[in-house]
Amino acid sequence: MATSGTYVTEVPLKGSAEKHYKRWRSENHLFPDAVGHHIQGVTIHDGEWDSHGAIKIWNYTCDGKEEVFKERREIDDENMAVTFRGLEGHVMEQLKVYDVIFQFIQKSPEDIICKVTMIWEKQNDDMPEPSNYMKFVKSLAADMDDHVLKT
Repeated sequence: MATSGTYVTEVPLKGSAEKHYKRWRSENHLFPDAVGHHIQGVTIHDGEWDSHGAIKIWNYTCDGKEEVFKERREIDDENMAVTFRGLEGHVMEQLKVYDVIFQFIQKSPEDIICKVTMIWEKQNDDMPEPSNYMKFVKSLAADMDDHVLKT
């Protein structure tokens, strides 16, 4: 069995947890306009934008390289969490398991966080740990903050 792990970080946000959750749950088509330096395109492969189990294809830039990611969406409205379960793409060439969970938590009226959890398992031990992808998703969550506030 290859090396596996879990990374967890918290990204401070402004506004309401509900508004942030709505953007990540149902409005991914707005990401290229909001954070085009990270996300160049998002398309539906199967399902609807806001449906549990929908499959989406993301075109993004990580570490200056254009990449593609195909994921299956899992929605947890009760906990305001969205899971991106990796199916195919550049990151899946290195990893057997790549799940990223974005959970939006209203700690107080002025204190919101996005708890980002990345669960991963390498294809084999020769592959690097995906710390660059964790840096990418953390930056993505932080950069979406300003766009959510403007809407």
